[in-house]
Amino acid sequence: MKGNHLFAADWRAWAARFACLLVLSLNALCAHAQVTPEGPGWLRPDERRSGLSFKSEDLQAQQNDDAINPSFLWVDQGQRMWSESPQGHAPSCQSCHQEAQTSMKGVALNYPKWDTRNKQLINLEGQINACRVNQQGAKPLAYESDELLALTSWVALASRGMRSERRIDPNIAEPFQRGQRFYEKRIGQNNLSCAHCHTQHFSDRLGGEVISQGQPQAYPAYRLEWQKMGSLQRRLRACLSGVKAEILPFGSQALMELELYLHFRGQGLPLESPGVRR
Repeated sequence: MKGNHLFAADWRAWAARFACLLVLSLNALCAHAQVTPEGPGWLRPDERRSGLSFKSEDLQAQQNDDAINPSFLWVDQGQRMWSESPQGHAPSCQSCHQEAQTSMKGVALNYPKWDTRNKQLINLEGQINACRVNQQGAKPLAYESDELLALTSWVALASRGMRSERRIDPNIAEPFQRGQRFYEKRIGQNNLSCAHCHTQHFSDRLGGEVISQGQPQAYPAYRLEWQKMGSLQRRLRACLSGVKAEILPFGSQALMELELYLHFRGQGLPLESPGVRR
């Protein structure tokens, strides 16, 4: 009898371990399955096109020539800021990370990512501010400030021409799904979704403008209508305004989730930042 009790206890322990492993495996499989989801907003890899391909030859030439690309006014500022101490005595970015164009190569492709400390998504701008606060003892830079755009552009430049090959890990599976739902949901007084314009009607004309696929690889980018650099979140907020929807605050998790979805939706396209758009 005693031997039977021991056998039953061992069997129950084995069954519990097996069930736990099965749940973990299923969770991992479900998360990775979201890399290539189906849905009205998604594009096949062979369909994906840079926003620059929808622009005029003059604008394409402006982006492709660093000497006349106006974004480089901010890039040059970011290069200076990289080697300077923000407090006069605190470490500079360069003192920790060395030369940005070597140490930051490929870094921009990994954002937005999961911030394990704060249990939420963080984009490249947020990571730069986190380093300023936690490593340099400096104040965070305001969203859309020239300083933050400059540093972000300088870091992104190190990855220009590279293509993202990320996978969706369990931490970002749910934020990714929320970003996808946001992209495909009708919003605003115009009752339109992002997918209506940028998936179903790209290459069509809206007024005097050709509708692009809404790919994010050029940002931060210089837009002629802004006459300055701007972040991807600024462009997303402009789209929200265009469909007369609620304008989400910079740095909100809803914008981060949409940003995350867009980066996977355009995966395989080369990073262009600093870009030029109309």
